[in-house]
Amino acid sequence: MKATGDQQLIKRINRSLLLRLMRARPGLSRAQLASASGLTKSTVSLLARELLDEGWAREAATPVTAGLGRPATPLFINADVRALIGIEIAVGCVRVVGVSLLGALLCSEESESPEGSDTRARCRQAAKLARRVERALATRGLVVSGIGVGVPGAVDDVTGIVRFAPNLGWRDLDLLPMLVDALADAGLPAVPVHLRNEAHVAALGEYEFGGSEGEGPLVFVSCDVGVGAGVVLDDGLFGGAQGMAGEIGHTVVEIDGPRCSCGRRGCAEAFVGSRALAGPGGIDRAGAYLGVLLQNLWVAFNPRRIVLGGSSCVRHPALLDAARATLARYGDSAGIAPPGLHAARDGLLAPAVGAAALTLHSELRPLRAASMINPADRARSPGTAPAPRAAATVAG
Repeated sequence: MKATGDQQLIKRINRSLLLRLMRARPGLSRAQLASASGLTKSTVSLLARELLDEGWAREAATPVTAGLGRPATPLFINADVRALIGIEIAVGCVRVVGVSLLGALLCSEESESPEGSDTRARCRQAAKLARRVERALATRGLVVSGIGVGVPGAVDDVTGIVRFAPNLGWRDLDLLPMLVDALADAGLPAVPVHLRNEAHVAALGEYEFGGSEGEGPLVFVSCDVGVGAGVVLDDGLFGGAQGMAGEIGHTVVEIDGPRCSCGRRGCAEAFVGSRALAGPGGIDRAGAYLGVLLQNLWVAFNPRRIVLGGSSCVRHPALLDAARATLARYGDSAGIAPPGLHAARDGLLAPAVGAAALTLHSELRPLRAASMINPADRARSPGTAPAPRAAATVAG
């Protein structure tokens, strides 16, 4: 994303700074926000009023007096007006969640994808479930501020093109416009739609909503039909040159090993993916290979936390135990304590919740926004189709 120094961008950066401070330190007054941010009191006052009017922030019911001087009014993120929708398009199903601005899971929908479903059918399925979630949020008085989507493949974070998703048969697919059209046809509001790899967004969900913000690096490893990783570095996702960072399922762990879905032999997916878990000793073997992968990620990124998710880890807790034991042995050999290893906060819904977190992350860090279509300016987005028909628009 190209950054220019125009006033609108500067305003967005200042807004995002205040929102991040409200999340990290709830209850700061305007004067305290000015002191913590380095912005002038007048700038904070103007932006705070805007955030209050748009429903991003709320004031405490009662001002607080600390010592002498005028009472100060604490400010908080407002979880009572806006919400986020996250979508995971997985190999065999679609999951959609509604999430508050503070990361609370409010509602969810899931349905299986028939084998052989084409891309547009999957988009329509995702849109249908998203419409149900949007209606459930509306009954709570919440409006949708953004929609995030996670898919099991490499997504170019500049163009939004899905470069490689072997388990869905996708290569160089311009998926984002199809999704936006399907969402519009289903009656969803015209809000920004973001697209990234499912393991990447799951990592972001743990970072934004799991109490790890500002405590990176964080690595999320997803074990499902495929195996992938998401890495949060320097307060943002590490996607690589074409969004293919973290495709650890296609790192070769055994020369001339079993054939993988990508066509190569000996990939980690052939040992750790869900197809490899069947049969006697399958879990123990997969756990040992998974531990090797985690050791390599530990050395490569030196994370504070590694989080394991995906259907295999949720359905087979012994897989996590075996991987933890292998990782601990590597740590003992080197005389170094390994990073913390934990199960995903939201279980099978981790990628969908993470996709919702992607929309918030992009709002809080405007210079990092990518793989996004905003229906209001879609004509200026690379590789996109005409603007969708929309039932309503959420300001902001």
